[in-house]
Amino acid sequence: MNRFSVIYLLRQQFHHIYSTTQAEAETVLQHLLTQKDHEPIGIYDAKTELFYWEPKRQIMYDQAPIEEQGPLGDQITAIAKSLRQQNNTQQPEETTAPEAVDATR
Repeated sequence: MNRFSVIYLLRQQFHHIYSTTQAEAETVLQHLLTQKDHEPIGIYDAKTELFYWEPKRQIMYDQAPIEEQGPLGDQITAIAKSLRQQNNTQQPEETTAPEAVDATR
């Protein structure tokens, strides 16, 4: 089972890469940090429905006011679920980067 999804931006579109284990997902995330055009966002765990931000984004998330943290978390979780569902239904759609997630840079 592909429990984890590594979420990243490429040309203002969200994409994801499936990973079986958290260690594998973390390795993929680290690799994306070295890619010029890829902007890693974090790792989504489909079993627990939790999202783990990329380290720099985690710091910004932690420093954001509580009233911003909830919507940001909900937004990125919805994006991750949407990307996974698109893969499951084989529909080649793209998810455009919303402003709120873009603002966490």
